[in-house]
Amino acid sequence: MKCTIIPRPMLERMAERAPDARKREIARNSIEIDDEQRGLRAVRQQEAAPIIPRRVTGDEQPDRTIYDAETRRQLPGTERRREGAGPTGDEDVDRAYDWSGITFDFFLKVYDRDSIDGAGLPLDSTVHYGREYANAFWNGSQMVYGDGDGEMFTSLTGPLEVSAHELTHGVTQYTAGFEYEGQSGALNESMSDVFGVLVRQYHLGHSARQATWLIGENLLAPAVQGVALRSMKAPGTAYDDDVIGKDPQPAHMSDFVRTEADNGGVHINSGIPNHAFYLLAVALDEPAWERAGRVWYDTLTGGKLSKHAEFADFAAATIASSEERYGMDGPVARAVRDAWTQVGVPT
Repeated sequence: MKCTIIPRPMLERMAERAPDARKREIARNSIEIDDEQRGLRAVRQQEAAPIIPRRVTGDEQPDRTIYDAETRRQLPGTERRREGAGPTGDEDVDRAYDWSGITFDFFLKVYDRDSIDGAGLPLDSTVHYGREYANAFWNGSQMVYGDGDGEMFTSLTGPLEVSAHELTHGVTQYTAGFEYEGQSGALNESMSDVFGVLVRQYHLGHSARQATWLIGENLLAPAVQGVALRSMKAPGTAYDDDVIGKDPQPAHMSDFVRTEADNGGVHINSGIPNHAFYLLAVALDEPAWERAGRVWYDTLTGGKLSKHAEFADFAAATIASSEERYGMDGPVARAVRDAWTQVGVPT
């Protein structure tokens, strides 16, 4: 399983089109690191046995340790900050610490989940991984962040939703376990986008209508023509740049992209369930982590979906979850059906 925040095709285009050799080399190096980690992630995630979440008291605390790889590729690196210690002055160390704590608090306070696995899993992170590595990933047991190159991509610890996105891959790993290919892989990516933006919205106190619905906001450097990696509000509009190309995400099944690249388009076709969630959240016109987020969380963690689930399977399960929690044919269930209908997914 390969679950990096920046899709491989974007880096491949950078490796081919960047106007100078340094940027092309940075992209090729980032791809090499991603490939190096792919098999290791698959082994770790296969070893992750299902865990029964424990009942929370509300007093649970995160257990964070932040390490520094010092531009090397060895994990975890040198310990820089442990739970309860004060800021170090290294922005990447301190952001990794803060963002993992905010993500922990979100899942605990909103969905009664004790850490990524539901049973108090320690949250380890490594920063400064690789030399100008332009990506971040969850490797099956910890978070890993590159520094970016500063010209195309800024530090990967920058946006809160990037950390929350990757940590949510861990939640999916311990729950639905969607296979990282085709539609199930796009669902895996979409779960991370959904809960990634919800963590940010919760932290900022934004309602569905106030939120930007962008993934990786400010991750693209000023020289890049774009605002983010993805837009849940308007898939396909996040960037349009001579080097990294144009945002390929569809918002409707009529534009579903059939491709062998990107594990069958997992970062591409995730735009469809992403947009369905956005439509639901706006229709309910409240903070998106409330009823909309609860329906998605119940569906992700409910144990009723195959790891090979497709969009229609997930859509049907969200309707069932909404009816179970909020009533048969109630306003939430109707809004869920309507959201899927608007993106062309049959229910």
